[in-house]
Amino acid sequence: MSPTPLDLHREANADAGRIQEISAAIDAAGVEFIYYQGVTITGRVIGKVVPAGHLHRNLERGVNLHRTAISDLQSDRTGSLMGGGVHAAEFTAMPDLNTFAVLPWDTSVARFFTQIYEPDHLPVLGGRRLATDSRGVLKRVHADFTASTGLVMRSGCEPEMTWKGPGTEVRFSPGSSPAYHVENLEIMRPVYQRVIRYAKALGINMIEGDYEDPGQLELNWMFDHADLTADRLVVYRQVCRQVARELGLVASFMPKPATGMMGNGCHHNVSLWRGEENILAEPGRTELHLTDVGKHALGGILTHAAGSMLINGSTVNSYKRYWDAGQFAPSQINWGLDNKTCTVRLSANGRLEYKLPDASVNPYLSHAALIAAVADGLDQNLDPGAPTVGSSYEGESGRFPRLPLTLAEAIDAFGKDDVVRGALGEELSDLLVEYKSDEWARFCAAVTDWEQERYEQAIP
Repeated sequence: MSPTPLDLHREANADAGRIQEISAAIDAAGVEFIYYQGVTITGRVIGKVVPAGHLHRNLERGVNLHRTAISDLQSDRTGSLMGGGVHAAEFTAMPDLNTFAVLPWDTSVARFFTQIYEPDHLPVLGGRRLATDSRGVLKRVHADFTASTGLVMRSGCEPEMTWKGPGTEVRFSPGSSPAYHVENLEIMRPVYQRVIRYAKALGINMIEGDYEDPGQLELNWMFDHADLTADRLVVYRQVCRQVARELGLVASFMPKPATGMMGNGCHHNVSLWRGEENILAEPGRTELHLTDVGKHALGGILTHAAGSMLINGSTVNSYKRYWDAGQFAPSQINWGLDNKTCTVRLSANGRLEYKLPDASVNPYLSHAALIAAVADGLDQNLDPGAPTVGSSYEGESGRFPRLPLTLAEAIDAFGKDDVVRGALGEELSDLLVEYKSDEWARFCAAVTDWEQERYEQAIP
């Protein structure tokens, strides 16, 4: 009988040399507790804390959580737990040895990311990868893409977020913007310094940052293999939440914090590499351009942009960001040469800036969808058309499907995109639709402040 993926993971975790290194790091830092963490379909971090003395046991056995934790233990409007119900089997989360890290804000605590599997005891499914594990899905999609094309996607994220609390208020002239003002960076100095220090201590190569809108910071790190970038975005969010706790602030990745404010995006800057060569650009050419392969990859990204919106704009609030034309969020599906109004901006030779993802995006699903779209573009020789010249906020391109502008429209577009759904797999795709359809239904049933203000005293 051939070993299951869970069996193979156990074998990998028996690496004596790596275990010795981790044990030495635990002893040197004085680690007493370890988080074994995974990521849900919505990007929330879940897991268990275990005393560090049980390291060897957890490397072999992992930790077990109820299956519906992968969908946030969220009940639908009838009270049923999504993802299997209350009687569903648990899953087994196995630590990845190469993700061990000590938390810089409390060195008595360390963490592992995990890969998630069906438990051994289940007939037929036992030991297989959990189909709804988004981190595992990205690893599978990326590995399959590399095996079939010889290419690797590298990416860098631009996570914008909003900070609120005492001492974060800024002033600026009406009609102007507080963006790029160093005085505002000074106001946020305690925030950015602590975030950058913690992130660097956790292995994130921080490179630059700026102040953009009231309370909005964007701090970036060096691009890398897409799988690593996704992990690092999750870690970055955890760092920001910890800094907010320490400073008595609120740190939010809500896509549209308030009417009239800039939205919080998370642009993905992607490129395709064969070894150490980025194949989207030709060596020696300085003007903005894409190779033929690059154009086909871009054609795939644009073709499947509408079908990916349920992932890139995953909440009801996400779509408020796309309605505010003129605030740098896309309003139609197109591309341009250093054109900040487009869905995809060719910002440098061989680098495509994909502007649909927002700050609440699950980075494993967004990168999996991107890779699937690129693969389809390469397979079908898809044409992105001519770049858009001038503002995208005027007129319609017409070449690609309309950009979904509500969560309901995004659910519908996702259901019609066999490429994106096929990459995620049937079980995860169906669970995502179930979860988000319930979210949309709850929103439609809720009475908002806007409605109270507009209708409460409107008649007679």
